Amino acid sequence: MSTDDLIIHSETGPQRLIGYVLDVSNSAGDGGARCWLDLNETHLNRHGVLHGGIATTLLDSASGATGSMSVDPTGRAPFLTISLTTQFIAPAYAGRVTATGQITGGGRSTLFISGRLEAEDGTLVATSNGVFRRVPTDRLNSGSAAKD
Repeated sequence: MSTDDLIIHSETGPQRLIGYVLDVSNSAGDGGARCWLDLNETHLNRHGVLHGGIATTLLDSASGATGSMSVDPTGRAPFLTISLTTQFIAPAYAGRVTATGQITGGGRSTLFISGRLEAEDGTLVATSNGVFRRVPTDRLNSGSAAKD
């Protein structure tokens, strides 16, 4: 599989709506996924800075994909977000922001993952801490994963 196959564009509804890109290539060699978004006026709140919900979505996606990469090198094994807490540190105004995930603990099916969202100048915009659970393979197509 080539690195280009591990750069995911427009695969999910949120990706298409917001316009972010998911990188599960492990290009940094740290085992973590990356999401990036080139900000435009549709991503900003009425104060002209990145909307907190979009920042949280990027952190959630990078963290969930990081969990997925721990069991599937293509980053496509589904993980559900059990809990996610976001801390907003600084505003992001324009340019590219990148979210990264890092596994900090857990076991076979439940992982603790921290996230960082940085502006292209290196400014730390937000951090997150989350709990993510792997979807059992026997529930992937049954629709019951969302019912638990």
